[in-house]
Amino acid sequence: MGISMIVFSLILLMFFAYRGYSIIFIAPIFAVVAAIGSGHASMPVYSEIYMTKAAEYIKTYYPVFLLGAVFAKIMEQGGLAAAVADKIVTALGRDKAILAVLLGCGVLTYGGLSVFVVAFVMYPFAAILFKQADIPKKLLPGLLWMGIFTYSMVAIPGTPQIQNIIPTSFFGTSTWSAPVLGLIGGVLYFLLAWGWVSYRHKKLKAKGEGYGHHVLNEPEESREALPDWRLSSLPLLLVIVLNLIISNPFHWDWAYHWDPGSLDSFIPLHLSLLAGGVDKVQAIWSINAALIVSCIAAAIIGRKRLKLKGGLSKPINTGAIGSTTAILNVASGYAYGCVIAALPAFAIIKEALLGLQIGDGPLMSAIVTTGIMTGVTGSSSGGMTIALGMLGQEWLAWAQQIGMSPDVLHRIICMASECIDTVPQSGALVTLLAVCGLTHRESYYDVVILTLLKTLVVFVCLGIYLVTGIE
Repeated sequence: MGISMIVFSLILLMFFAYRGYSIIFIAPIFAVVAAIGSGHASMPVYSEIYMTKAAEYIKTYYPVFLLGAVFAKIMEQGGLAAAVADKIVTALGRDKAILAVLLGCGVLTYGGLSVFVVAFVMYPFAAILFKQADIPKKLLPGLLWMGIFTYSMVAIPGTPQIQNIIPTSFFGTSTWSAPVLGLIGGVLYFLLAWGWVSYRHKKLKAKGEGYGHHVLNEPEESREALPDWRLSSLPLLLVIVLNLIISNPFHWDWAYHWDPGSLDSFIPLHLSLLAGGVDKVQAIWSINAALIVSCIAAAIIGRKRLKLKGGLSKPINTGAIGSTTAILNVASGYAYGCVIAALPAFAIIKEALLGLQIGDGPLMSAIVTTGIMTGVTGSSSGGMTIALGMLGQEWLAWAQQIGMSPDVLHRIICMASECIDTVPQSGALVTLLAVCGLTHRESYYDVVILTLLKTLVVFVCLGIYLVTGIE
């Protein structure tokens, strides 16, 4: 009965999410449905497990969502993001359009812009470049996805995206975890995307297929002057450099060191959500500090355009409001997963998932579990948080027993979250297709092939780690 209700609840969650219902509303309902027959009363499940776990997630990650969204909006409305993107695509030219789009997406994503903002910023430049090079537009969503949501979001060490930050609070790691594995994964993502889209372009060109006739959301070439690209790049560089110095993952003597006893004075206050130690939150503190400084720098550099568009209050307010919805969406998915993990019947499922292994470590269990949850939710961050909420501590304990660094778990789980998040109901994919003015029918074939290819990356990195032991 218990397992049946868990499966039934998951099916309902997927169905209603696919139908467009907000996960903020449906997640607590189906969490209670999953608990039917478990021996737990409905309201305690909702108020004491679901809401407590949602509050824990919001307490930990909301500053990152807030500051990241505000930074992205300042960069967008100040014209800084467009200036950097324009420089990259014009420097490489239309004969290297595919490469230019991949690089442009990666630079903006690694620089700290929200992935959705990068999609909106890069699309006009990419579409114009594709049209000039006569590359079929239907290849664009897959290429944008690989440029925004893969190598620069989950693989390259130090990326300030939330997918790379979430594991830090579970494992006490930093955003620079397992740098060699991350770089290998990043290169593989990049080469697979570049190779596949280039191959498809040549194949379609041989058949006489070009950009095509499109009417939805077609961009016009802008004559508007943009800020200097060098100054515009400065806030992006600040996010990366300051995060590296303040988080100090390589323990440099000259870089910043967080006081390990800075939480001690709060212990007598008996705060229910107090972090277990500075090591659990210092990565989040570091990216918050880096984003604050970078927001100030971006506001100064883009002040003229911001003034013309209503002042600094507009991007701050827009970003703050948007971040609230984003954090509630992910926190709802996380809290739902925590309810499932707390049910007695889940012990059987947990045992089966923990039984998956290659070698003597937890990496295969982590990959499969994270992949399943990502496919269910259609969200890399949502799937990752559910998986970590369910089995994160077990994976960490398992890794410690065999002497595996938590950094390896961190990086592998990040890449596993980017395996099958391109399911048809994925909110990010639906948004990206709408931005491009295309449909699933037109572009989903290449998205599916790229999904299969990018799923191989985490298994290649797993194999490399098992054979060589490099991190």
